[in-house]
Amino acid sequence: MKIGIIQQSCTASIEENRKKLVKSIAELAKQGAQLVVLQELHDSPYFCQTEDVENFCYALPIPGEATEFYSKVAKEQKVVLVTSLFERRAPGLYHNTAVVFESDGSIAGIHRKMHIPDDPAYYEKFYFTPGDLGFHPIQTSIGKLGVQVCWDQWYPEGARLMALQGADLLIYPTAIGFESTDTKEEQQRQREAWITIQRSHAIANGIPVIAVNRVGFEPDPSGTTGGIQFWGSSFVAGQQGELLYQASETDEETTIVDIQLERTENVRRWWPFLRDRRIDAYDDLTKRFIDNK
Repeated sequence: MKIGIIQQSCTASIEENRKKLVKSIAELAKQGAQLVVLQELHDSPYFCQTEDVENFCYALPIPGEATEFYSKVAKEQKVVLVTSLFERRAPGLYHNTAVVFESDGSIAGIHRKMHIPDDPAYYEKFYFTPGDLGFHPIQTSIGKLGVQVCWDQWYPEGARLMALQGADLLIYPTAIGFESTDTKEEQQRQREAWITIQRSHAIANGIPVIAVNRVGFEPDPSGTTGGIQFWGSSFVAGQQGELLYQASETDEETTIVDIQLERTENVRRWWPFLRDRRIDAYDDLTKRFIDNK
């Protein structure tokens, strides 16, 4: 499968951001991309650096204007398209939602971000209600896509549940970067941890992982922090966690990565993790914490 990824910086102009994306999607389609994956909240700046009710104006209903726009793009370019949108579900009820479009422009399915962070410069709990759709792969004409969003990528449970339902790929639109007060050493430890945890999902489940991140600097509108330097580093890992592609930490990149999906069968025969799972011994995983005192 030929997979196109778009790592780009974002401005305050939705029109400008979309214009760049449409151009990049068209370029990838010309190169034979069957699937194109965009980064988290690609239409706008990463507004979660501050808690500001005016930012709810970025939210749009699904279906609505945003899905109509990307539906047309997917249909025109004949690609399966993974987008990431700020969903206005009802007044006062909002989600961080990935929408997958079929190559005919129809909506194949959605995933509402399940894990919502709340940290300095990442005040997402102010904006997003936790997802209520669970972890289910989305069936498309090119396979089952295990789509989750950003903070979801740190949790092995979601990846496993997707794999157990037959996901062919794990896909994570992302917006993560460096905090300005951290040392260079700490910044690199965090970036490497982000890459490592997702490569481990590929290994544990025997399926490829695609992570597409933002890049570039976005200032904190409140001036409270030094803003976020998004670390890019978008990557594709194969079934054994091997890096098939890794983007720059600083530059916008548009590229195609060819993934051999047929390797999944052999890798799972060599490393039969699903066979040897002790499903009779995992009940405690549904508990918040286990106190053995």
